[in-house]
Amino acid sequence: PRPPPARLSGVMVPAPIQDLEALRALTALFKEQRNRETAPRTIFQRVLDILKKSSHAVELACRDPSQAEHLASSLQLITECFRCLRNACIECPVNQNSIRNLDTIGVAVDLIFLFRELRVEQESLLTAFRCGLQFLGNIASRNEDSQSIVWVHAFPELFLSCLNHPDKKIVAYSSMILFTSLNSERMKELEENLNIAIDVIEAHQKQPESEWPFLIITDHFLKSPELVKAMYAKMSSQERVTLLDLIIAKLVGDEPLTKDDIPVFLSHAELIASTFVDRCELVARLTSEQHADGEEALATIRLLDVLCEMTANTDLLSYLQVFPGLLERVIDLLRLIHVAGNDPASVFSSSGCIRAEGDVSSVGEGVKSHLIRLIGNLCYKNKDNQDKVSELDGIPLILDSCSIDDSNPFLTQWVVYAIRNLTEDNSQNQDLIAKMEEQGLADASLLKKMGFEVEKRGDKLILKPTSDPPPL
Repeated sequence: PRPPPARLSGVMVPAPIQDLEALRALTALFKEQRNRETAPRTIFQRVLDILKKSSHAVELACRDPSQAEHLASSLQLITECFRCLRNACIECPVNQNSIRNLDTIGVAVDLIFLFRELRVEQESLLTAFRCGLQFLGNIASRNEDSQSIVWVHAFPELFLSCLNHPDKKIVAYSSMILFTSLNSERMKELEENLNIAIDVIEAHQKQPESEWPFLIITDHFLKSPELVKAMYAKMSSQERVTLLDLIIAKLVGDEPLTKDDIPVFLSHAELIASTFVDRCELVARLTSEQHADGEEALATIRLLDVLCEMTANTDLLSYLQVFPGLLERVIDLLRLIHVAGNDPASVFSSSGCIRAEGDVSSVGEGVKSHLIRLIGNLCYKNKDNQDKVSELDGIPLILDSCSIDDSNPFLTQWVVYAIRNLTEDNSQNQDLIAKMEEQGLADASLLKKMGFEVEKRGDKLILKPTSDPPPL
């Protein structure tokens, strides 16, 4: 006997649901629901039966590629089944549960694996593929039980096969599923499947406008120092730059770091600082080697950018001010770059430029400014670091860097900032600069331009700020 018609939102649903038009009518009914009424389980069972029956044609085409040309009608039915189920899941936990309890998730994931195997280029196949992923994303949305089942069926194979797919929508929808399903326990599984995490980084690199890869990284990855550390060791230079750019975006965003963020970012700071100390030699090598790896150097320079932003945060600053070897390596690198800047052929001169693969412009641009900014930050209200810069002859080096340089915007302002932090409540550093001016090693007009002047009081030279210091 035929099953009786079902009622959905006051509308009679045709029975049996067995053709494309009936499916489309049902899809439209779910789409038009305003109160998200639940539907009888029998409706979803009928849709699932069509889905299973149509999937047989896809299986046949996977085994025998010559059958792929006969897939059109089956793909249409599969697409409409997924659309119907997708719409039924929106803001309706009861429908989500009914559909999940029929093992529809397992059938959908199996079909998606079949889609990936098909070696055909048909828009109808892509449409079915996309709708299947949308369904999985919607059934998992705000439903922990569904998220668990999706994860069991989809991880890791679905993400490995979809996150690097050439179709942008498939990448976006699979990213939505991953974002929706992730929690602290599943993050640990990602550490054992780093290729998935790196695929997300690559997806953001290729599609920066897509919100799902971005949200996965900022809301999940950056909250796991262990994952970030493991990923960083395995990523390419370009992927590292992408990740570091997102860390910078988090640091300078409109919302400041929360108390919960600080311990996590202290762990990130340890990774960033230790890696910079170990690898800043790559940047130094650019001063003497014309064919050094520009991409690797750029990744190291981006570490410097992150350190500048981290040291602008009070909670992270105190940790980095005492990080072993950091200040010394920054001063050493500044000295090498300053000397290299006199060579017109150097990448650190105003005309120097190395172009690496991808959208990488001048590797040396802004490096000197950021080094001096970082020195200034590390010396902020820190007597030990102020003295250390003086011991390493860093003060004459910084003063000598105060010149116009098209490759280093705001260089003078950062020199002023660094000198102020080096001399604040530090009479020895003040005396040193005053003596330099008397001996002609520091230009009085330059000091005045920077907001300082030297005054003689008896036998003592005093460095003091002018009454109208230049704005930073």
